[in-house]
Amino acid sequence: MRALRSILSVAVAASFAGCALKSPPTRDEVSGQALPNLKVPPRWAAEGGSSGGVGDRWLASFNDTQLDALVREALAYNPDLQVAAARVEQAAANVKLAGATLYPQVNLLARGGGKLSGDSSGLQGVGVFANWELDLWGRVRAGRAAATTQYDSAALDTEFARQSMAALVAKSWFLATEARLQRAIADDMVAAATRQLGLAQDRMRVGSGDEYDVTLAQANLSTYRDSVQNLDLAYQQSLRALEVLAGRYPAAAMKVPPQLAAMPGAVPSGVPAELLERRPDVVAAERRVAAAFYRIEEAKAATLPRISLTAAVSGVSSDLFVLQPRDNPVWSAGASLFAPLFLGGQLQAQIEIRTAEQKQAVAEYGRIGVRAFSEVENALSAGFVLEQRERILKQAVDENARALEFANVRYRVGSGDLRAVQQQSLALYAARTALLRVQSERLVQWVNLYLALGGSFEDRHPVPPQAEAPRPEAERAAQR
Repeated sequence: MRALRSILSVAVAASFAGCALKSPPTRDEVSGQALPNLKVPPRWAAEGGSSGGVGDRWLASFNDTQLDALVREALAYNPDLQVAAARVEQAAANVKLAGATLYPQVNLLARGGGKLSGDSSGLQGVGVFANWELDLWGRVRAGRAAATTQYDSAALDTEFARQSMAALVAKSWFLATEARLQRAIADDMVAAATRQLGLAQDRMRVGSGDEYDVTLAQANLSTYRDSVQNLDLAYQQSLRALEVLAGRYPAAAMKVPPQLAAMPGAVPSGVPAELLERRPDVVAAERRVAAAFYRIEEAKAATLPRISLTAAVSGVSSDLFVLQPRDNPVWSAGASLFAPLFLGGQLQAQIEIRTAEQKQAVAEYGRIGVRAFSEVENALSAGFVLEQRERILKQAVDENARALEFANVRYRVGSGDLRAVQQQSLALYAARTALLRVQSERLVQWVNLYLALGGSFEDRHPVPPQAEAPRPEAERAAQR
């Protein structure tokens, strides 16, 4: 037993004296490698937004309890989010699996089966066998660190998926409301075309009109009726899209408000330098670079010898022959060495594969980072232009409405024809439709800007720092 304790003490000391894990590249180093041609400006290039740090709880800005409930329903029942959550659970289990061999592995073996036992040898008994690989070169620790950072990446990707789902539900909600209002505008145009047809028929009866005007009015009415049918289909499809997001059956039975939500205030956009630290999908890509780095360290350590400690205690009995008392039970302790000598370049190929994977992870980080900046600039620019367009289109709607009144008066008194009335009706319809489209798109781009900036629809959960794989209690105690 003294010898066993001595061997274990030396082995533990040697294990803790092994090489420490290298740190993965910092955020600045990854950004420098992934985005060498991108110079982050001190402020956003596009107009729009407002000064101040990026806020959260943007969903509450709409004061719509029905929308709030729908977002929560989608977060609970959307199948895509459930898939993402399952990936996080898998990553958590992989962390446990990767660090398992840092601890001694203990197994029990027992055999029996009558006088001849199970294999006719006549031996029966029980044994406990322990094996502990000394992680001198950090192979197991690197694997555990890779699994931990991969878990962080999966958790951050899931968080960004939640934010994206909340934004998608809100945008789909606004688009469904717009579809309902577009159909209402088409209904108004059908009613106006019906009145024009009646007027044309009255004029023909009194002799001041002709069959041409009546036929033209009938054709115009049919066109607007067709528009109503088409817009009604678009409205039903938008409702089905919302129901699918919430995990419901797509029956187009959902109810949306009769008016669009009021436009909230300007979005505080912060500064570009903060974006890469705030957006969960960008930070997730950074963690994947760290995971790839640890995989390289793991592959390098695999080329070095492995040393393991072994210990066992066993006791056997037999009905066929007599065993000496000194041989039962048997205690044993020892060590084993496994060193790869020639594997045809397999281990070096593993290092090259992991190195290429890290290059891919760095490139992916760059792709996501550039996309993040682009999404913010596009949302800022779109929001600013849409605000200008809304003012113009409101004026256009008012002017076209007045012009239509004049055209109707001229037609009634006989100084104008029906074609002028119909052309002006079409112009008013186009202006009202365009204005509603712009108002809806402003809400969509407002949500897009918050999502692009990394703002949360709820109270913000802080992005976890660069993960450090948890160490076994024995290791922490030894370093103390």
